[in-house]
Amino acid sequence: MATPVVTKTAWKLQEIVAHASNVSSLVLGKASGRLLATGGDDCRVNLWSINKPNCIMSLTGHTSPVESVRLNTPEELIVAGSQSGSIRVWDLEAAKILRTLMGHKANICSLDFHPYGEFVASGSQDTNIKLWDIRRKGCVFRYRGHSQAVRCLRFSPDGKWLASAADDHTVKLWDLTAGKMMSEFPGHTGPVNVVEFHPNEYLLASGSSDRTIRFWDLEKFQVVSCIEGEPGPVRSVLFNPDGCCLYSGCQDSLRVYGWEPERCFDVVLVNWGKVADLAICNDQLIGVAFSQSNVSSYVVDLTRVTRTGTVAQDSIQDSRPLAQQLPQPSAPLRRIYERPSTTCSKPQRVKQNSESERRSPSSEDDRDERESRAEIQNAEDYNEIFQPKNSISRTPPRRSEPFPAPPEDDLATAKEAKPSPAINSQFPVPNVEVLPRPPVVASPPPPKAEPAIIPATRNEPIGLKASDFLPAVKIPQQAELVDEDAMSQIRKGHDTMCVVLTSRHRNLDTVRAVWTTGDIKTSVDSAVAINDLSVVVDLLNIVNQKASLWKLDLCTTVLPQIEKLLQSKYESYVQTGCTSLKLILQRFLPLITDILAAPPSVGVDISREERLHKCRLCYKQLKGISSLVKSKSGLSGRHGSAFRELHLLMASLD
Repeated sequence: MATPVVTKTAWKLQEIVAHASNVSSLVLGKASGRLLATGGDDCRVNLWSINKPNCIMSLTGHTSPVESVRLNTPEELIVAGSQSGSIRVWDLEAAKILRTLMGHKANICSLDFHPYGEFVASGSQDTNIKLWDIRRKGCVFRYRGHSQAVRCLRFSPDGKWLASAADDHTVKLWDLTAGKMMSEFPGHTGPVNVVEFHPNEYLLASGSSDRTIRFWDLEKFQVVSCIEGEPGPVRSVLFNPDGCCLYSGCQDSLRVYGWEPERCFDVVLVNWGKVADLAICNDQLIGVAFSQSNVSSYVVDLTRVTRTGTVAQDSIQDSRPLAQQLPQPSAPLRRIYERPSTTCSKPQRVKQNSESERRSPSSEDDRDERESRAEIQNAEDYNEIFQPKNSISRTPPRRSEPFPAPPEDDLATAKEAKPSPAINSQFPVPNVEVLPRPPVVASPPPPKAEPAIIPATRNEPIGLKASDFLPAVKIPQQAELVDEDAMSQIRKGHDTMCVVLTSRHRNLDTVRAVWTTGDIKTSVDSAVAINDLSVVVDLLNIVNQKASLWKLDLCTTVLPQIEKLLQSKYESYVQTGCTSLKLILQRFLPLITDILAAPPSVGVDISREERLHKCRLCYKQLKGISSLVKSKSGLSGRHGSAFRELHLLMASLD
């Protein structure tokens, strides 16, 4: 009698070279689980169909590395934010650029599409959150409150709230209709990397670098439970579609959690490294990870994963899949979201002669849109995924067909195991009622007359009301600023900034006077003595361009300053510190290790003793910096790759 073939619980699907340079961000389409978008240091956004080797479409236009990408729910639009702070929106069905949005002053760390309206939220390293109207290229609201980079944004399922997670260890909840913060959730002791709303109930989950996942009640605005002991920083979490559990993409594993009380239902080992995004389709969980220019995709069969606290009585004798053995859902514990009865179509094309679109042909954002393109790389896959515009609906590719699992004994696939964690069966997780999706009703044609828009510069809000994008919501009239109040806000901090810039100019003149004498070491000493990191950065940016200026005694002065730069909140300071440290390691580390390893000399050699003293000092300083570099090597994006490179260069210190 033949032995039945046992399939795996998790397996690697494929690995592709996604960009010509390092991949900096990626996202899965949540509706199909089959569409993948990647952003790279080559300034491109590439579209892929999961389990297919060829790029479907390549989107160009950004002039700096792409730091964040996001697909809207119907997977018709994609938005990408760059390192320079610019945002671009492409229409995937029309294969063209739709909008260019300018206004942020630093990296775009996070993006999200509004579930019903034509709006995009963006979070930046400049600590600001902005809500953009895609139709009119305008900023509707600016939300201020975070003190460090905003790492994740998520709209609530009903489209009324926006949750934000930041490096300042906090999660904030914003009321879009009132344009202000509703609540702040403290408690994390490290940067918060991800937030996710429960699909039905008033519940929010947040994951942090402190290796914890916290659940927040959005009616009482308090913590429900906290899961501790994650194997590493939490970067990706996802609720099951019916809300029965939360999946956490950990280092080389998938963990399944309940929250009342907090407990782990299951652990599945998956060799995906640091998974960057998760999606669920057809009882399969898709996970994607990236390393340098490569992107890998993985599959977990959820029918073989325990998702509640009730274990099947005899799963061996019962021939039904595990998913069919789960208890029937019951009533939810909390209030559920009230979704609108209609959904919005993708942004309508506003006529060029309308007031909101009237631009100068030479304006910068129009030029950016002309230079942004969507190049179809594979017409066959493109036509399969994006049907013609006159189609009634679009069907994701082979959505009904799950990915086939390899045999359990296939040695070519990654070895995996499935431990059985302790399950507290006395406290089964409450099931929630799955709400039917609202019927899709065709949107009425847009009115001919455009609403009046307050003229403003493109970096400022254009004066729209938040109620424009929320159905049947009324908000009180907000008082407009009078000219005197507006001018006082503009002048706020102006005098302080003038004092800072004047002081910096004076300090630079002092350093430049020493520089003209040709004594580089004394110039650096004077910059350090001034105790102004901005002056040190300006000087290092010059010295870094000519490696011959570097000497061993210069390293002893600069290394303590580099340690300060690597811990700075300013991106340019960190970048300069990484460049200087890399130059020192490449030029002097072999010399330092050779001199320290050499046997002691016989007799008196003053110059050799001085060189040995400098090498010992540099070695001590580098050892102090190495722990900092190691701790930051796990960061994502360009800085993460820079710190990983420095960590490899410093390996010989051990």
